[in-house]
This record gives sequence, structure tokens and C-alpha cells, in this order.
Amino acid sequence: MHRFQSITAMDILPKIFQVIIALGICNVWIIRFGRTTDWRGGGAKNMTEEFAAYGLPRWFMIVTGCLKLALACLLIAALWVSWLAPIAGVGIAVLMLGAVLMHAKVRDPLKKSAPAAIMLGLSLATALIS
Repeated sequence: MHRFQSITAMDILPKIFQVIIALGICNVWIIRFGRTTDWRGGGAKNMTEEFAAYGLPRWFMIVTGCLKLALACLLIAALWVSWLAPIAGVGIAVLMLGAVLMHAKVRDPLKKSAPAAIMLGLSLATALIS
């Protein structure tokens, strides 16, 4: 006879957040990297222009993208290796805080920083409840 463990929302919620964050980052940094979106900062048409609008060098964009994608991979790995989730969550949260601050720096409307702010919240929640 098998014993069934009760699964609660607090067991599933961090996993859902991890997948949402990881897919969101992959969407922004791989699929939409060179595309215009409604959330690009400072009137930029692609990621390269967006970092330039923030006054940041190209190498910083590359490092940021690599970090975000690596942390997104850690969030997926954390579905099986749970101790990775808080580490990746904090890392993403720090980067998303930077994104929110960059939108503020160029005086973007709140709408443009909303996705980064949402990812910041999900990342913090992931770090705290995983």
C-alpha cells in the first residue's frame, strides 16, 4: 500500500513561480531580444537600444543577459534540486530591482516597469517560500 503525501498550495506555488520566471526571462532575452515591445525602456526598439537608453555599455547587457539566463536555468533545475530555488530567486530579484531602477532613471511610465516589478515580487516570493 502506498502512502500519499498531502500536497498543499505552498508546495506547488513556488514551483509555479519558478516556471513563470524562467519562461519570462527566456521570452525576453531569447525570443524578444531584438523585437519592439510595449515595455522597452526609454523608447528603445530592442534590447541593445534599451541598455543604451539607460546609459549602460553593451558588455553590461551581455553580462546581465547571461546572468538572467543562467539563473532561469537554475530555477528550472530547482524543480528537482530544491535548495537552488532560494539562490536563484535572490539573484533574479537583485537583477529585477536593477531593471525597475533603470526604468525609473529614464522616467518611464509605471506600465513599462510593471513586468520587472512583477518578476521582482515573484522572485522574492520564490526565495522566501522555497
